[in-house]
Amino acid sequence: MNLLADAFRWLFSPERLTGGQPLPAAIGEHLWYTFVSVLIAALIAIPLGWLIGHTGRGREIAVAISGAARALPSFGLIVLLVLLVGVLNKPLAAVTAFVILAIPSILAGAYAGFEAIDRRVIDAARAMGMTEWQVLWKVEVPLGMPLLIGGLRSATLQVVATVAIAAYVNLGGLGYYIIQGVPLRRFDQILGGALVIVALALLLDGLFALVQRFVVPRGVSAGRPRELRSSPTRRRAVVGTPIEEGKG
Repeated sequence: MNLLADAFRWLFSPERLTGGQPLPAAIGEHLWYTFVSVLIAALIAIPLGWLIGHTGRGREIAVAISGAARALPSFGLIVLLVLLVGVLNKPLAAVTAFVILAIPSILAGAYAGFEAIDRRVIDAARAMGMTEWQVLWKVEVPLGMPLLIGGLRSATLQVVATVAIAAYVNLGGLGYYIIQGVPLRRFDQILGGALVIVALALLLDGLFALVQRFVVPRGVSAGRPRELRSSPTRRRAVVGTPIEEGKG
């Protein structure tokens, strides 16, 4: 308990706003690496996932590639990329590693969102004369959006937790406090940096949860409960009508 109190004292001390690595600057760097990496991963994975989900081709290859990417050790990948691209391009190496980490979750969310759609809905859209482009943007994308946001949510949480290791190659972020605190045995600093990372992860998770709930189409979210609530009433009305007519 004393360690936790020390960590909070470290976090809220005036020294966190000054010095070579102020806390607000570290948070900004951490979020910058997170958002840039997830954005690049989304630009790569979403079109590919939509193509796989729309055509139904290449799913096995995507699953194999995603599984292989998940198995890569992020720390080792960053060090390897730094050695390959040179110490002057360490930000590029780190972002590349985080992009590789984020792609599997986004890719899975993109094509799984399309696969979860009832095929009868797709067939009905085509029967109405919609082109494949219209089916994609007016039917599949809106209905598959919740699962896509779920994939983005998972990828963001993975990246925001992993960005801490970027400090090992002197790229800053909140991991700076953890890496610096280990040799100095500053456990309050280590725990304080970890608490900020956890707080950022919870905040981002909450924001994505709200977005995921907001993007659910109204007909999908409200149609089924309304139908279930109204069906018993309709059945009672149908059953009771002949009896009432007979009494008349």
